[in-house]
Amino acid sequence: MSADNAIIIGMIAANFAPKHRYQIIMWGLLGALVFRIVFAVFASYLFGFAYIKIFGGLLLVWIVNDLRRDLFETKKIKSPTKVSKEPSYIQGVYKVLFADLTLSFDNVIAVAGAAKNNINLLMFGLFLSVVLVGTLARFFAKQIQNYKWIGYLGLIAILVVALQLIIGGLDDLDIISINESFKKFF
Repeated sequence: MSADNAIIIGMIAANFAPKHRYQIIMWGLLGALVFRIVFAVFASYLFGFAYIKIFGGLLLVWIVNDLRRDLFETKKIKSPTKVSKEPSYIQGVYKVLFADLTLSFDNVIAVAGAAKNNINLLMFGLFLSVVLVGTLARFFAKQIQNYKWIGYLGLIAILVVALQLIIGGLDDLDIISINESFKKFF
């Protein structure tokens, strides 16, 4: 469940110089930790709201489009002093925190479900997910910078999560009906 956070953080960080890339990843880790703790406190309450799932899915669709533009529409500058235009650091931090907010909920629900009211297991699972986000985000940032096609795969993975949230929320509201054999995906 941490891979979706790591992919987004890695994709955002890939557009920055190494110094800023590390800082963006650190902001992503901090955001992931804070949002997971907050959501863990309110997980059972928030899980009942289908609108939160739908809204989160729509936010992810917006993030996918924004990341697509950042990754694949960045213009190369032909001056000898600068190879490419680095996006705004503050915008990068906002994108990472926004993605963390959107994606931390599904992670907390999965960990809370597995912990079954065991607070120690819940805290361990949340800590482990943040560690995984940090290590995977660095990996994805380096790989996406070298191989742009990995960015496309990341965008597809995030879009799948967004569609799962939207369809699951619509099913919860009884707007659509999902076949029982496919409900495990939503």
